[in-house]
Amino acid sequence: MDAPLDGRARRWTQHNQERKRELVEATLRAIRRHGHTLGMDEIAAEAGTSKTVIYRHFGDRKGLYEAVVESVHTFILGNVTAAMTSAPTPAALVSGLADAYLALVEADGEIYRFVINRPAGTADPVLGITNRIGDQVSASFAAWLTDNGRDPAPANTWGHGIVGFLWAVADRWIVTDLRRPRAEVVDFVGALFTPAFATQLPVDTPRVDLVFPHPDEQIQISPAIAASATLSRRFDRPHEGVTRP
Repeated sequence: MDAPLDGRARRWTQHNQERKRELVEATLRAIRRHGHTLGMDEIAAEAGTSKTVIYRHFGDRKGLYEAVVESVHTFILGNVTAAMTSAPTPAALVSGLADAYLALVEADGEIYRFVINRPAGTADPVLGITNRIGDQVSASFAAWLTDNGRDPAPANTWGHGIVGFLWAVADRWIVTDLRRPRAEVVDFVGALFTPAFATQLPVDTPRVDLVFPHPDEQIQISPAIAASATLSRRFDRPHEGVTRP
């Protein structure tokens, strides 16, 4: 006798989850249509149902808000994770993450505003998503440091710090109504972090070729000696001032 009841319960649970997903999708459409300050009447009209039905599934507006946030977070994670996994270096990861996230903000600004303007009594949605992405970025940085023979200890600080920085950039970008082009903002981010990561690994001293009058007299010397030779020529000193092996 228990099996049929269990089967009905499972079907009801599945139906309830599907209906909640449909209502969340309708809410997202309504936000895009009416803006992030919309009310429950606009949401119910978009969903083709009543506010009573929505409250039955989510309890109240706060419950609906939390379901929308979770849906948005899942979408964001899918997009930024793809940008992170294809990045060959930390600098490329930061630029790719910035571009992917700002692209989402640019495409769905009203959804972004809806999420960050949370109802009283709800958890900070930004903290939840930044922690999840920060963990992924930190893991990528730790792997890069380890692969290059460096201590991975800074990875957690770098990862969560950079994600917080990018979210602050996005917030400011929204406040200014996306005044600057997204590509320009991403370039600004890259200009800050690319040199910082370049200092984390040792750089081999480059070799400089000096070409003498005859091709068979070409030698390799250090940059310091090359600079000295340049000065020698500038003051009309002979090439013999450079000692050849």
